[in-house]
Amino acid sequence: MDVKVGVLALQGDVTEHITAFREALTERPGSSVVPVRKAADLAGLDALAIPGGESTTISRLIEKNGLYEALREFEGGVFATCAGMVLVAERVDDPRVRPLGLIPMRVERNAFGRQVDSREAMLEVKGLEEPFRAVFIRAPVATEAGRGVEVLARIPEGIVAVRHDRHMAFAFHPELGGDLRLHRMFLEVLGV
Repeated sequence: MDVKVGVLALQGDVTEHITAFREALTERPGSSVVPVRKAADLAGLDALAIPGGESTTISRLIEKNGLYEALREFEGGVFATCAGMVLVAERVDDPRVRPLGLIPMRVERNAFGRQVDSREAMLEVKGLEEPFRAVFIRAPVATEAGRGVEVLARIPEGIVAVRHDRHMAFAFHPELGGDLRLHRMFLEVLGV
């Protein structure tokens, strides 16, 4: 079955997400990955990736481009990484970010501190047989996970991977490093 994945292309590591999903979809002929810049671009998508970047900037650009309501009402699955995890939360610790409220969780921005405090870790992720090399760059953490949220991974600082219905969110960058297991897991969650 062919799958159409969009990548929110307002700011952040958009190209890396497009490349990773194209690679994850190579065995699904007719599938495509497209950039999303306006509400009309969401039509016909099965899924949407919301990439890492700067969450306050992405939040502002969502508003400026008239995407807020369209993203809240999007019926496909959402694959959110780093800043994307902040945006899909119900509650965020920064009033400059208007969260989309797609996943009932509370998220703290930049939980790791400054850029120099970024790091990599081998992470045990529920559903994966082998650890995943997670790249944390000024990463957020979820400090609370609400009803129906399945915690897939946590570290001492907090929750770093969750699933809620057809949505998955990660505090790290699974699009970096060539390991596509989480992308494939997401496609399975979509049921496509």
